[in-house]
Parts: sequence; structure tokens; C-alpha cells
Amino acid sequence: MFSEGELKDMEGLKRESDFIEDKYGCTSKKYGNTIGRLRVLTNGPFLISSECTSACDEEKLTAYDFEKHSGKEGTGKWKSHIWVVMYNNKVPLWRTVLKYYKHASNGANELNCLRAKHLFHCDEFIRCTRRKKERRFRLQTDDERRTYHDTLNARRWRCANWPYEKITCKDDEERASRKSCRGCPQSPTCKCCTSCVCFGCLKCRFLDCKCRTCVDLSKIPSLEP
Repeated sequence: MFSEGELKDMEGLKRESDFIEDKYGCTSKKYGNTIGRLRVLTNGPFLISSECTSACDEEKLTAYDFEKHSGKEGTGKWKSHIWVVMYNNKVPLWRTVLKYYKHASNGANELNCLRAKHLFHCDEFIRCTRRKKERRFRLQTDDERRTYHDTLNARRWRCANWPYEKITCKDDEERASRKSCRGCPQSPTCKCCTSCVCFGCLKCRFLDCKCRTCVDLSKIPSLEP
């Protein structure tokens, strides 16, 4: 990935056969320093685990997500705002070997960085295998996206397993007029167009999952170093 000379001045660097990891941070005037550990994998992804507080459980954040988490949302200059300690000083990423990294490495799409930042995960529906009734699954958090992903890959799923409230197959489906609203911030009745909806990224595909969809994502050229 990188030579020893390129990385020798980064303090606290951890290097393994399939990734490098170091302590990084982002500073805002309101919240001060937000610390995290950035891991660059040999197959492309560039992920940050936040260590801002002992109770923080944010993991696998992209550079944009970490910038937002630290209070720098909307600026779009993460290579300047995210820093690493070198020579006892905070050095922005654009002054390190990581300045060549592209945010597109964390997604299956080939959109430019500004558009990729706004890709949205709309609500989805899964049909019960017993009574064939559709139930809505929200995809706004990491846990909700993982729940939907695992449920979609399950061979059999029933209404009683719906994660939001206790129901049975006897309960009515959501009315048809309500189903057209998928939660898109640009249009309530969005049909999942390619301009705003994500069709595969590291937020809805998982490195620890062995299903065909997740495995295929790792083979996409945009994820290669």
C-alpha cells in the first residue's frame, strides 16, 4: 500500500498485512477535538471508528461521516479538517500520502464526491412468506440497515418477526397510498431514482457478511486500491 518511508513519521501507526491504522482527529470550534482511529484496507475502503467519548459506538464511518460527527457538516473539506499527528503537530490529510485517496472508494457507485455525500437509503418492503403481506423496513441507521439486510437474506420471514412492534399476519398491511412515501428527503413519492438513492455502498453492504451481494461489492473496481 505505502512504503515505510511514506509512513514513518505518523505517530502511533499500526500496520498489518491487509490494512494500516492510525489515530486521527477533526477539530471544530464548538466541540473541540474529535478523536478516532482510521483504517485503510488494502482492497480500498477507508473507515474511521470514533473515540470521542467512552460511550461512543460509531464505527466504520466514512471521511464525510466523521467530519459530520465532529461538527464540521456541510464544509466538504475533509482532507483539510481531518488530521494525523506528525512531528508532534496536527497535519491535515492533504499533506500526507493519503491525499490521493478518493471518497468514491467507499461506495459502489461512480458518482462524484459531492453527489455521493447525499445518497439516501429509502425505506424498503419485505413480503411475509406466510400470508404474503408487505411490511415496511426503515433504513436510516446502521442497525436498521443491517436488520433489513439480514432479513432480506433469510429464507423464511413472518410478520411476527417485524422489528418495530409486535404484529401478526392477521394485521392489515400499510395502506397503498402510504407505501408510495419512502422517506426520501427530496421527494416524498420518490421511485428510487439514481440521482438521490443509494443502490449499494458500505453503509448497506457489510464486510463481515458472506452473502453474494456483499461479496460482489468487494470486487467492484471502484473499491480497489
